[in-house]
Amino acid sequence: MRRYALAISIIVTVVICAAQSKKLAEYPLRVHIFRRNETTFYRMRVAEAAKGEGRANLFENSEARGMDFQFDCAERLQTSSGFETFPAKWKKPNQELEVLMPEFGKADKYDKCRFKVQMKDFAYLQHNGMLATEPIDRYKEWMVKHDYDPERGKNTPTMSEPTGQPAQAAHPTPSQ
Repeated sequence: MRRYALAISIIVTVVICAAQSKKLAEYPLRVHIFRRNETTFYRMRVAEAAKGEGRANLFENSEARGMDFQFDCAERLQTSSGFETFPAKWKKPNQELEVLMPEFGKADKYDKCRFKVQMKDFAYLQHNGMLATEPIDRYKEWMVKHDYDPERGKNTPTMSEPTGQPAQAAHPTPSQ
């Protein structure tokens, strides 16, 4: 009897993991969140919702586009660390995204967050702690040069200097 219970629990675990993987595959876009301002709403000292606004890049079709957004989430919204991106999909093209935010302490578990977006004709980038903008085509050149494409699993840019010296363009530099 214990063998059957163990076998059933293993099968259920595999099915749940497979279902989660499928779910993740339904979110082909990636969002890099630079900044956000948020208000967290509490009920009886327990956070119930977070709402606010922010700035991010949306990676779609191997290209980065800046976007300003308003969000409505069940949990606090995280900003991206380094080159971290979050899975997303369009609910209404160029108007509303659904973004998956990882749950703390729970591997492969996500909370959904709704973003109302205003797409830009440039990409955002961080330079010397300040948020700057870059033409989309110039940012794309940087992505190609550094083999960076979070939609395709290339989540960390490569170094551009083969001599062993740190690359000067580890991050795109703003246009002058």
